[in-house]
Amino acid sequence: MPSRILACAFAWLLLAGSSTAQTINGAGATFPYPLYGPWFDAFQSAHRGVEINYRPVGSGAGVTQLLDGAVDFGASDMPLTDEQMAEASAKLKTTVLHFPMVLGAAVPAYNIPGAPDNLHFTPEALSGIFLGSIRKWDDPAIARSNPGVKLPSNNIVVIHRAEGSGTSFCWTDYLSKVNPEWQKRIGKGATVPWPVGAAAKGNDGVAALVKQTPCAIGYVELSYALLNHIPFGSVRNSAGVFVRADLAGVEAAAAGASIPDHFRVSITNAPGSRAYPISTFTWFLVPAKGPNPAARKALVSFVRWALTEGQSLAAPLQYAPLPKELAAREIKALAAIQ
Repeated sequence: MPSRILACAFAWLLLAGSSTAQTINGAGATFPYPLYGPWFDAFQSAHRGVEINYRPVGSGAGVTQLLDGAVDFGASDMPLTDEQMAEASAKLKTTVLHFPMVLGAAVPAYNIPGAPDNLHFTPEALSGIFLGSIRKWDDPAIARSNPGVKLPSNNIVVIHRAEGSGTSFCWTDYLSKVNPEWQKRIGKGATVPWPVGAAAKGNDGVAALVKQTPCAIGYVELSYALLNHIPFGSVRNSAGVFVRADLAGVEAAAAGASIPDHFRVSITNAPGSRAYPISTFTWFLVPAKGPNPAARKALVSFVRWALTEGQSLAAPLQYAPLPKELAAREIKALAAIQ
């Protein structure tokens, strides 16, 4: 009898333990995934009852899955548009809250045999390259900013994202601000009608294709360029200073930003001599209401952890931590999640 009682008690404990375990499903941006992966691992190690399943499928696909109700949260390097907010309200019967999680930079990564690291790019040169009006590496628009550098006469091979991408939004948002022709012809967005170039999926795909293609240039999140040992250039900012992406430059871009209470804001082409001009927040997108209270409670716990303890993991992985006052505002905003 005692053994039978013990067996029943053990079975009950197993059932009780399994009932408290919560799975959180998310999908979206590849831009922050080199940080999100370690974040999820660290949080799950400290919170054994929580499992976070995240698929880095690109911001566009993450937003689609969020609006379809297929995930508990989306992750995106671009805030939802007003149209998407209205769609979310209609489909999900609630609003979508935005939580900036960390700061990053999109960089012009290139593969030019014999060329030095850290070429200088003006806004005119970058927009001309991606418009297709600048076709050769020794074009005067590039050469003028790189005196003494012998650039080849080879054709420039442009690489861009294949799928809906927050990194593409950051890149095209910047080009729209600095080039009227780009703004009129192409515009900004997760997907745009690229005038030239080959496509690759994900930041990792663009980085790999640039690395294996002589005379290529593409845009990737800073950590992907560093991890893959791909040269990347400095970009002339709105103050006329060439700035190479680093944590200080990204933090400077955010420092001068006026951030509304809904946290939907662009910080590309920010003012200031130290600001790196192609910087961005990356967001968690969380419906204010949802069908699984326990999973949502676990998600709130993770976001709070990421905005506090988790920020210490950002800088070692080449992401800039959030300004402390912004993180404090977000923690208060978590109360809106029900």
